[in-house]
Parts: sequence; C-alpha cells; structure tokens
Amino acid sequence: MPLTLYNSLTRRESPFEPLEPSKVRMYCCGVTVYDYCHVGHARAYIVWDMVRRYLMWRGYSVRYVQNFTDIDDKILDRARETNSTMEAVAERFIDEYFADMDKLNILRADEYPRATHSMDGIKRLIHELENKGFAYANSGDVYYSVKKFSDYGKLSGRKLEEMEAGASGRLETAEIEAQKKQDSSDFALWKSAKPGEPFWESSWGKGRPGWHIECSAMVRDCLGETIDIHCGGSDLIFPHHENEIAQSEAATGKSLANYWMHNAFVTVNGRKMSKSLHNFITIRDLLEGNWSGELESDPPQPPLAKGGSKNQGDKSKAVEPMAVRLFVFMAQYRSQIDFTEDAIASARNGWNTINEGLLFGLRYADKLSWDVEKTGQDTNAVQQFQAAMDNDFNTPAALAVLFELAKELGKESNILVHQGKTDTSPELLQLHWLTLVSLAGVLGLEVQPEADRDDAVGGLSDGEIEGMIQQRKDARIARDFAEGDRLRNQLKERGVTLIDQKDGITIWHRS
Repeated sequence: MPLTLYNSLTRRESPFEPLEPSKVRMYCCGVTVYDYCHVGHARAYIVWDMVRRYLMWRGYSVRYVQNFTDIDDKILDRARETNSTMEAVAERFIDEYFADMDKLNILRADEYPRATHSMDGIKRLIHELENKGFAYANSGDVYYSVKKFSDYGKLSGRKLEEMEAGASGRLETAEIEAQKKQDSSDFALWKSAKPGEPFWESSWGKGRPGWHIECSAMVRDCLGETIDIHCGGSDLIFPHHENEIAQSEAATGKSLANYWMHNAFVTVNGRKMSKSLHNFITIRDLLEGNWSGELESDPPQPPLAKGGSKNQGDKSKAVEPMAVRLFVFMAQYRSQIDFTEDAIASARNGWNTINEGLLFGLRYADKLSWDVEKTGQDTNAVQQFQAAMDNDFNTPAALAVLFELAKELGKESNILVHQGKTDTSPELLQLHWLTLVSLAGVLGLEVQPEADRDDAVGGLSDGEIEGMIQQRKDARIARDFAEGDRLRNQLKERGVTLIDQKDGITIWHRS
C-alpha cells in the first residue's frame, strides 16, 4: 500500500510521489518569536515531527527546514513593553522555543532560517516580482498586485471578491497604507520604516519585509523553487500560504509545493486555543503543573503573564512530555482536538500503559536471559502500524497497535512480579518488546530512564520509592510495625504497591 496524503491544494488524498526518488524536501512555517509557545504550537510541531520521523522510517532522506519570523509588529510591541530591543526579544524566545520543543522530543530541523538573515533573498524576490509586473512601489512601500495572479485563491478556495478585506494579514490594513494600494486586496512585500523601528537599506528606501515574502524567500534559498511538502497550521492557509503561492509562482513560473499539509486547531470547549481569546496554556506551564482546566474563566492577561511562571507548580497536575505527544496523536492531525482535563487524564493513563511496556525489556531482560543482539519485529504488528500511518497519518489507529503490544507486556510484567515466572516464551516477549520500542520511536514516544524520572503517578522517583522501602524495612527490624504500616499505606496512596516475598525481599510496582 502506498503512502497517501491529503493535499490541501487538491482537496483530496493522493499517493505521495516525491520530486526525487527517496528524497523529501519539507518546509514548515515556524513561530513569530515574541512569546512562549502554547499547546496549539505543541500540536503543530509534534505533528510535523511525526510526519518527518515516519518518512524517515519509510526510507526517505528528509531535508526539513523551519523558519523563525524574527521581525514583526508583535516583536516590536514586545520590545517596547519590556524596554528591550527587537533582537533581544527574538533571541530570548528562540531559546525558549528550543527549550520547550526539546522537552517534547521534537527533532531539530536541518536548518532554521531567520527573516533578518534572509534580506538579500527577500529583496531579490521582490525585484523579480516588480520586473514581471506583479508588484509596484509607492512612497517607500512595495505591494503585490493580487489581480495580476490569475490563480489567486486556488489553495483557500476563496473568490477574490470574498477576501479583499483579509488578504493583507497582520497589521497592514491601516488607513494610511490602504491609500497607497492600487486595490484593497493587495498586500505588502516591503514596508517603509517608521520612526524608531529597525530598518534595512533597499532601492525603495529604508524599510523591512512584509510577513508573507519572508517564507517565499526562505523556501527558495534553503530548498529550491519547488519542494515536496509545505506544512503548517490550518489558520495559515489564508492569507499566508495563499500569498506565498502567489509570490513564489509568479516569480518562478513553477509550483511552490506539490503537497500542502495543514494541521487542525487545538480547541478549548469547542473554541480555538489562542492568545487573543486568553484561553491558552503554555507548554511549560502544562509540563510544570501551572495550569487550570477552567481556561475560559481566566481573566484576560498579558501573554507573558501565563508563561514561564516562577511558581513551583502542582506536581499532581504536571503532564509528562510523552503524555503531551500522546494527547496530540489521539486525534488524526486534520481533526480538531479539544483540550480538557479528561483528555489530558486519558493521555496520561495511555502513556503510563505504553511506558510500562517500553520498560519491560529494561526490567526483565536479564531475568528472561534475552539475547541482547537479537533483532526482528512482529511482522503483523508492523504491517498494521504501517497501514494506519500510510492512510494520511492515522495516528489513532497506529496507537491501537502500540496499546495492544504494551498491554500484553504489562500483563506479563504483573505475572513476573507476582509469580516470578511466565509461561510465555522469552523469545516471543523479546520480539514484541522490540516491536513496541521501534514503532513507538516512530511517533517519538520514548521511555524516560527510571532513575531520572518522576512518575506521573504519585510524583515519586524510583530512588525515593526504594528509600521509603528501606525505611520500612528498618522499622520492621526494630519491631515498629505501626511505622512500617504507615510507610506501606503512604506508598499505596501514591500509587505504589509492595509485595513482600518469602525470601525477605520486597518488590514493588506502580499502579
């Protein structure tokens, strides 16, 4: 079965055929770096990380490029609010971006071009559009003449008369700018410098690029005139991606991308999660437990007030990074997913199940005398997983394969804990474990070393549990049975069950 993708441009699924056999050129629209990333950003970049990982697993060599928009009105506003500079704000939030994405196990892109580092390519592209009659200058600004591009609207499906008020995007609809346009649907390629703002020299005067032209230039500079996959959030279809197509294809006469892919929103009680609605939660607050399920009841706050909290956070509400990935994969990437406490709880429980399966080999390899050099996987499970993922990345169906393997290993783990042996052959258990580890890795779901992780259940590390078991043992030797019972009950309340064996050794497992 071939890999099939839903193409937003054609509005149908079709087999994936790269421009060059076994090679994929992929561009993802990145963040505007003026604030912390929220769960909506997490979904987007986890999804495209998954797509990239799967293409690599299928044998493709993937060159993955993701930009940073580091010059923008929002960045300049943040610099003024914080008595800082555009450069300082951008550098700070690029660092914060990497801190968040690294925790979520998102692979680094092959290249992260920045708008401010791409000025030569941006100005060259604008000059080409001018020379071909698709752009015009007026008093230091340069605009794209939308009606000159006959295919405008082919991605979004909108008719020109329906979108004249929204084509510019961002903050380009001020009255003074509207007066410079030949048509209300035209959008800015270059904006003349305002007093006190950063600027670059150009033949049109001092200024800076518009938002849309940045990506067109960076795609061409990093990947060429036509690429295989261009991806981003569905909110970028119009105007951003529509304008990218108009710019790039007018300049080159070639298709910008053969496949356009877009992920759906994260919603909160049915409404899109966004900073403008004040119903968002930052990635770090979710991971640290600084969040509330009643997001819509929160009063409006400045964006920075809800990110990077100095509070320690409620450990019981802290969500493990792998549970966040699992939350994202519980819906197919083109379907909206609602952020609720129940959904997060389901993701946490699901990750505990998969994690226990991934830990099986680390716990019992020696006991079961596994051959450490053994390779191979369960062919049937691999085929089911691939069939799901080949169907436009149907991650819920792919997860079902992982859960089946993990639950089986979890059952065998309980048998080994309580009975000390199992009737299932060690070879079969190792085969299933190797399969689980491999397929989970395709989704970026990887076990956290037990010595270093605080488990989501009870918030106790393995070292802390072992310490409490030793305290209980010392209490029992001193015949302080009340203290021993107290420690057992305390561990039980934190989700840890103790089993005292006849040889005097106490073993334990998490609920």
